[in-house]
Amino acid sequence: FVNGSFAYLSFQSRSCETKICKGSLMVPKALTRFPSDTSPAANILTQAISFINQYYRSFKNSKKEEHLARVDEVTREVETTGSYQLTTEELTFGAKQAWRNAPRCIGRIQWSNLQLFDARKCRTTKEMFEYLCAHIKFATDGGNIRSTITVFPQRTDGQHDFRIWNSQLIRYAGYQMEDGTVIGDPVNVEFTEICTQLGWTPKYGSFDVLPLILEANGEDPELFEIPPELVLEVQMEHPRYEWFKELNLRWYALPAVANMLLEIGGLEFTACPFNGWYMSTEIGVRDFCDPQRYNIVERVGRCMGLETHRLSSLWKNEALVAINIAVIHSFQKNKVTIIDHHSATESFMHHMENEVRLRGGCPADWIWLVPPMSGSLTPVFHQEMISYILSPFFYYQVSDERFIQTEKKKKITFDALAKAVVFSQMLMQRALLKRVPCTILYATETGKSQTFAKKLKSVLSCALNPRLLCMEDYNFAVLEKEHLLLVVTSTFGNGDSPGNGEVSLPSLLPGAYYF
Repeated sequence: FVNGSFAYLSFQSRSCETKICKGSLMVPKALTRFPSDTSPAANILTQAISFINQYYRSFKNSKKEEHLARVDEVTREVETTGSYQLTTEELTFGAKQAWRNAPRCIGRIQWSNLQLFDARKCRTTKEMFEYLCAHIKFATDGGNIRSTITVFPQRTDGQHDFRIWNSQLIRYAGYQMEDGTVIGDPVNVEFTEICTQLGWTPKYGSFDVLPLILEANGEDPELFEIPPELVLEVQMEHPRYEWFKELNLRWYALPAVANMLLEIGGLEFTACPFNGWYMSTEIGVRDFCDPQRYNIVERVGRCMGLETHRLSSLWKNEALVAINIAVIHSFQKNKVTIIDHHSATESFMHHMENEVRLRGGCPADWIWLVPPMSGSLTPVFHQEMISYILSPFFYYQVSDERFIQTEKKKKITFDALAKAVVFSQMLMQRALLKRVPCTILYATETGKSQTFAKKLKSVLSCALNPRLLCMEDYNFAVLEKEHLLLVVTSTFGNGDSPGNGEVSLPSLLPGAYYF
């Protein structure tokens, strides 16, 4: 499983370097395509012939004459126009192979069942929206989720791309409130603001479906609201805890990735939304429980009556399992396709065995394939893997909204910004001078006391002028001059004191002695 015999066919080297491992990066450069990366005609021809050969090798019965004729046709087209067009059959084969080659996907055993909609004749954002609505309706199928991809026109010069700005076709809005809190999904706060700037009216609910922002032929983006009847959602409930319904949690049934780039034979398709179905931990662990997402784990723990104040009680684990049980139960009760992480990892191991037998290897990213809970209880945790890139492939691409300047975004010069920062610092210093100074010392081995000390400083900052120091960095000679001194520390292990909290008593209390 480790030494894939076809790893040498890797179209591009992986993200790691000789002395540096970048395997844990979310979006490594090696997996990202930029408009400037468009291949010249000479490279496209090489990649095109390689793909055409791959396509015809997939047939059980030889089609030598058709194969050679197609190579000649593609060669002439590239030499004449600098590019070429795939047939629908070739496009379908390429999309399936790209899914098959995706090292971060655990559900690849279904790769051959991918349904493709050819949208390469699309010309406007309105037509794009119609194709996407058809995609959502077909793929959802009342809960019987079908693996689907819709492919829009390929990249030409990098200036006339078709793009879907949304990271997924269906996502929930996130609203940043004035007090710093977030209503909805925090990960989508920035995109929600872009939607409002383009004319969308926010609803300020926890689960508001975001509109689609579509770009056709490199023209200005347009905003489209998804008809509510197309969005299938599942209300969360637990088989044993009646109160779970009162949390008013829900999630959408269709996980359709919308912002990746599909590379086939040197051609780049910048708008190619595709979907499989959910693995339960994607919702129950990442979406609901990540600190930067809905972060409901403590809320659920309290409802369960767990000791949420004590980490060693493993209350987080209990709450996490309960949430994931609720997700699986709710989807299954509503007859919506979902797979648990144990079944998913076992199916992937079967897929990996098949790939090693059929192709001599299987590109796999261990960090992504091990589930976010019960890792070592799944077979993929104990499986060594190699991640590499094969063509066709799904790449990440730069988000268009990073380069957008809307009328509502006012440009602020660096000089004006610097003056504003200096002025605000001056006002803050004046305010702090009027407050009672306070010193907070902490001593820690595990980091807990430091965490509590930081929280204490945050609380006291409303009324005092606190400073935070490690006990070993504090000059006890100024102890008598302190207005208010607070010490946060605790023992560890078998009652031992933290190393950075051992203070000479004579220096602390002159004339005192150790006992």
